[in-house]
Amino acid sequence: MFRGGVADDGFPLPNPPAPGPSKHWSIDVAETPVPLQIQAVEGVSPGLFAEIIQPDAGARPMRPVLLLHGFASSSQLNWHNTGWVNTLTAAGRTVITVDLPGHGRSTAPADPGAYRPSRIRADLLQLLTDAGVLPLTEADPASGVDIVGYSLGARLAWELGATQPELVHRMVLGGPGSSDPLADFDLAAARESLAGHEEAADGVTAELLRMAQLVPGNDMAALLGMVEAIKEERFVPAGAAPRMPLLLVAGDRDEFAAGIPELAELSGRAEVLRLPGRTHANAVTSRTFRQAAVSFLG
Repeated sequence: MFRGGVADDGFPLPNPPAPGPSKHWSIDVAETPVPLQIQAVEGVSPGLFAEIIQPDAGARPMRPVLLLHGFASSSQLNWHNTGWVNTLTAAGRTVITVDLPGHGRSTAPADPGAYRPSRIRADLLQLLTDAGVLPLTEADPASGVDIVGYSLGARLAWELGATQPELVHRMVLGGPGSSDPLADFDLAAARESLAGHEEAADGVTAELLRMAQLVPGNDMAALLGMVEAIKEERFVPAGAAPRMPLLLVAGDRDEFAAGIPELAELSGRAEVLRLPGRTHANAVTSRTFRQAAVSFLG
């Protein structure tokens, strides 16, 4: 999860746009891309909002970077407003962003199965295929994809990298943990709190709910639907670990990322970066984080 504010290098963090009904693909070098074309993608929910942002013309061929945001956030809040898209395109990278179901400009599906992590990973794989991502080959520096995921996006990236090693080259995982706080989220207490009753007794539930409510336009019913789906498909990092190089990043005040050492051990190919004074809510705005990611991805 990431909530708005101001990035540490001055990027303003405005409110996210209202959800929209269709998938948008845009190609632009601006910090906030202007949609140029809308394209239906076979096999992907028509309500999933995705963008492709190209670097300046003349950039050497490089593999694209898929950005996966956190719970109750969006690609706008997590990646555009914090300077990530600008930083990556300035480094010559094509960027692929997507709003998860019930988040940002994606619609909130009525089908509970649409929020399952396994279903989301299938949609992401179809998105990469439609975006022209090809299996990794040593002879082609533009083949495959790099992934940057934050919080829930880090969990999805871990699982996608583990199951698609032929596509994923390197990954940067921000705010990751070896357990998922959403799996232990007290849904009943959250619903009582939203109905105007007393605050959830569980501190993690109360904090996640508070952070979700800070983002204007968040569909709380959809977010709770995602929590319910995640409870049915809990994160088990030892079940399948990605074998490509990883950079694990978290603020040194991020309690949700206490399991980083376990993830690093499971990976066997991970570097760890701690951000002094940063929390789970604001680590993604760190310029140090962005610069480290660009350097790691190469």
